[in-house]
Amino acid sequence: MVRVAGVMRQVRARMRQPRGTGLTSRALLDRLRRRIRQMVSAQYERLMRAVLPDMRAAGLRLLAYDELNDAQRAAAEAYFRDQAYAALSPLAVDVAHPAPHLHNLSTNFLVELDGDDPSQTPLLAYVGLPRALRRFVPLPSAEGHQDFVALEDVVRSNLDELFLGHRVTSAMLFRLTRDADLLLDEDDAEDLLKDIELALLERDSGEPVRLEVEAGADPNLLATLQEMLGVGRQDTYVVSGPLNLKDMFDLAGTNGYDDLRYRPFLPRIAPELVGVTDIFAAIRRQPILLHHPFDSFATVVDFLQQAAEDPQVLAIKMTLYRTSGDSPIVRALAIAAERGKQVAALVELKARFDEGPNIRWARQLEQSGVHVVYGLVGLKTHCKVLSVVRAEGDGLRFYLHLGTGNYHPTTAHLYTDCGLLTCDEALGEDVSQLFNVLTGYSDYPVWRKLAVAPKDLKAKVLALIRAEIERAQRGEEAWVLAKCNAIIEPDVIATLYEASQAGVKIELFSRGICGLRAGVPGVSENISVRSIVGRFLEHSRIFCFGNGGDPLVFMGSADWMDRNLNRRVETMFPIEDRRLRDYVLNDIMATYLADTAKTRCLQPDGTWTRVPRAADEPLFNAQEDFLRRAVLTAAAAGRRMGRTARFVPVRRGAGNDIRTVDPSAEAAP
Repeated sequence: MVRVAGVMRQVRARMRQPRGTGLTSRALLDRLRRRIRQMVSAQYERLMRAVLPDMRAAGLRLLAYDELNDAQRAAAEAYFRDQAYAALSPLAVDVAHPAPHLHNLSTNFLVELDGDDPSQTPLLAYVGLPRALRRFVPLPSAEGHQDFVALEDVVRSNLDELFLGHRVTSAMLFRLTRDADLLLDEDDAEDLLKDIELALLERDSGEPVRLEVEAGADPNLLATLQEMLGVGRQDTYVVSGPLNLKDMFDLAGTNGYDDLRYRPFLPRIAPELVGVTDIFAAIRRQPILLHHPFDSFATVVDFLQQAAEDPQVLAIKMTLYRTSGDSPIVRALAIAAERGKQVAALVELKARFDEGPNIRWARQLEQSGVHVVYGLVGLKTHCKVLSVVRAEGDGLRFYLHLGTGNYHPTTAHLYTDCGLLTCDEALGEDVSQLFNVLTGYSDYPVWRKLAVAPKDLKAKVLALIRAEIERAQRGEEAWVLAKCNAIIEPDVIATLYEASQAGVKIELFSRGICGLRAGVPGVSENISVRSIVGRFLEHSRIFCFGNGGDPLVFMGSADWMDRNLNRRVETMFPIEDRRLRDYVLNDIMATYLADTAKTRCLQPDGTWTRVPRAADEPLFNAQEDFLRRAVLTAAAAGRRMGRTARFVPVRRGAGNDIRTVDPSAEAAP
């Protein structure tokens, strides 16, 4: 909807060579199409040959319509009659009924019918599957099983009921994807909020970019659909399985089958905050590092809520890129403003696919008296910064939360991220200056401790790498250890290659895209790249440098990508407290480096392979180890406070399963 659609726009505009690819737009699009086709084929093969059979073996069955027994067929027909029929809207396509607009990502049937006169051209109609209906209809099932049938199979078997007096001769299920990117000219925008609202209305009218069709479709009917939609064969994907696999999440919520799910867990409260009622006093004692989801994101919410209630707090300023549907963050900001505090929120309206919710938050905050701004023209504001200004006996003090992830309580349970709670004076002044830049007309200052994109963050990263190059050239130990979501910024990659050739040891984690080739002789033989894909989405950005034996550790909101370093407002902040620095290096990063269960290693040819290990060596899962230790420390803290933990995860066998144990028992690490 965005990346491939953008390349298609380049082809239509006859752009010869997109920046950084070394390919013409047409050649790039052709390569994308070939690779995507391979990926889709592999995805459906795994679904049909492994996932669905394994689900059946476990008693969770997605049945074809011809597999239904008499009772199940009767239940499916009753569902059509009582639930689906009234929600379906057959739409004729003829001279009197022009082809209707098909919504982005909608799933529809194109139906061919006998005409009133057999000699006439067959009639055509669309039947859309309503999103309000369940995609998988539960059926009467034998004990030990739970059976479902797909909504499209129920509708297909009853299509004649929608076209009385006609006979359905063919029906083809398809799903349409449109270009959903928002193209805004911010320089000419008089009211950015209103312009984005108008653009959102047009998003569903973007050019078609992909057509997914079920296998076995009538080729003549498919050709008719391609012509009507203006989608060529090269952008048509014939799939052997259910369309829109995102709906498979519905099956994951089926009651029972707990042995097939990850065990639920309760994040711990950071040890420094257990039993604490005054979070400001705790931060004054020492900076606090949070590692989500193992440390509870409720700490951040509590920090903001306490600031909203505290009569000594004068001002609260924060950036909001994405947040949850019923956000306690937004409620706390509104309460603070209603209590007379100076509250400023930078709401990034251009956060892709969250534009609508962010507009709603912006209006809600404005109604509560919050000063809402929308960032800088031409730049997305992606940094994660919260500043609380509090009046204390010796003057004003800044309390900060600086993070690597969004202020989103829901994704904080699903993503790994880090956050720093601190009252460091220099960082507080930097953050104050940053908000002056974001909300007013201030120029970029000389930062004391922050590095801020797009002004100087990239230069800071390159300087840190080059400092390691100079150490290696002097024969000293030199290393770089970094973790982020993607590594594709050309200057960063070139400097890493230079560092490798100088003898700097470089260990990288890139959960997503990596444009660097590791282990290439003479180029990158001193570079290793890992990717961890597990229960939680690895989202934290951590950057460590040897610094001649006194390591420097930074965290931030920016990946090593062109968009983050050159076209967004991002921050990178230091972890200077020795206790926290050692925790990051010797606990967080060391645990990730030890992972053998969910890690893949990048090879010189661009492929990814599992971590080599001995046949008798047990798998080590970093994420599960973090969980295990977090719950152990929570249990220990609970015992000290006179409470007990609900469960303790323990390593078992070759894996790192989580099971319930007696919370009163002493569990060895």
